Amino acid sequence: MQGTQSAQGVQEPKYWHLRTVLVRTIDREFSTGQVLPNERELAARFGVARATLRQALDQLELEGRLVRRRGIGTLIAAPRVGVPVGRRDEGWPGSARNQAWRSVDCVSAPASARLAAALGIPEGETVHTVRRLRLVEGLTMAVESLHVPDSAVPHLPAVPQLIGGAAEPDRSRSVLRQLERLGVDGESRAVELGVAEAEEAALLERPPGTPVLVVTSQYAAAGRLVALAVSTYRADTCKLTFGETGLVEVTPVAKTA
Repeated sequence: MQGTQSAQGVQEPKYWHLRTVLVRTIDREFSTGQVLPNERELAARFGVARATLRQALDQLELEGRLVRRRGIGTLIAAPRVGVPVGRRDEGWPGSARNQAWRSVDCVSAPASARLAAALGIPEGETVHTVRRLRLVEGLTMAVESLHVPDSAVPHLPAVPQLIGGAAEPDRSRSVLRQLERLGVDGESRAVELGVAEAEEAALLERPPGTPVLVVTSQYAAAGRLVALAVSTYRADTCKLTFGETGLVEVTPVAKTA
């Protein structure tokens, strides 16, 4: 069709072709922790401009294949860490004493139309959002926003809020402990590729635009949705695993009326 460019006609960028060549070279000639030759040597070896080489190296760093260390150089990164995803492995979000998670803050605010639809609650109902970091081997692997409708935790003690809606640190623990008392009878989970926005990137200690894996989990108790968790995992350092079989095994969440 006139005016439409075919896939075959799209020219591969030079840096992307070099990235592919570098991946093959790294797999054949280098091992974890080894330092790559400097940019001048690499550019000469592959017959490319240093600007093109830097683009390729930047891409491989974003993918988690390379790590740059000031005063040392560019190193071959360690393989991605396997991070189990599932209630049995990572713990029901009400596990307030789970050492794999560290709470950042808790904000209580009226639900937007979009969040209300996702939780199956009226727009404007108060939702408590607990932000947490998931730690694996002492490293931050994910940041999570756990949204809990006020109606799901009716016995939550009243705590004075600070300016901007951010509550005292104990507020996060209170919300989690209320959830812990609920019995989960259904859950669902979806995974998609994304990029870290500025706030998430800062918590993950990565630059904005870093590739991430976004895991959205719904949890139900007593036949109703009681929590929605949006977890953003670093795609450059971890790989998600789903049970012993590698399959995503979930019990569907019953739809709210």
